Amino acid sequence: MPTKTQEENHHGSGSRGQARPGDRGQQGIGLATVEAFVAEGATVVAVSRKSTPELEATGATFVSADLLDATAPQRVLDTVLADDPRLDVLVNNAGGGDATDADLADPIGGSRAAWDDVLALNLGAAVEMTRAALPALSRARGAIVNISSSSARDPRAVPLSYAAAKAALNAFSRGLADKVGETGVRVNVVTPGATRTAILTSPDGYIGKLSASMGLDHETVLAAMPAQSGMVTGKLIEPAEIARAVLLLASPTMPSAAGSNWTVDGGTLKTP
Repeated sequence: MPTKTQEENHHGSGSRGQARPGDRGQQGIGLATVEAFVAEGATVVAVSRKSTPELEATGATFVSADLLDATAPQRVLDTVLADDPRLDVLVNNAGGGDATDADLADPIGGSRAAWDDVLALNLGAAVEMTRAALPALSRARGAIVNISSSSARDPRAVPLSYAAAKAALNAFSRGLADKVGETGVRVNVVTPGATRTAILTSPDGYIGKLSASMGLDHETVLAAMPAQSGMVTGKLIEPAEIARAVLLLASPTMPSAAGSNWTVDGGTLKTP
């Protein structure tokens, strides 16, 4: 989201943003992030393959794009900056993926093709969107916030392809923070734990498919997830909580937040 805030970026006192969680940039964390920036007066550009009535209701500008298309990132930036060359915030929220039954059963995390797809969506899209946006962000001394996952540090409950892609995103983000710091661009990461999004709650999402593959009731698995994940809060995280962390890291009121990774996981991860 570029806010002018790409899901996700910041413009002037506001922001233009691009939210894009796979095809869910218009839902869940993506939608909550757009809403949070709009509420702060940002000019937001939300990027996803398709829009929804909920996204349209935010008043954000919508750009349709599939970030897995190699030409999409630059086309998105050209569209975002056509009327105003300033870009203050880029939020890379593209992620997820559709695990097949074979991927779920495979200890390696899926076929080579499945790995290629997962890496392209969860790592490659952020890398290429960042590449396209860096010149404008450098001029504005702006901010990048990448959305990772607690699975990057605890890969036991998801396909290894997904966990590895998010771990690589963390490494990319930390390294980039040092390499672009002298331009004034701040790079940070937000790491959500189990968040109440369609990936968990939809019967067609990851947990729904996992439950079906194990012959378990989806709602029962979902209700047990906080306890089984070790969440000390006892409940799933709401997308708005993740959006508030993104908003704060992107804000110029946090100029010393650079190269950080903020975990919002209900206490799931037990290592410091």
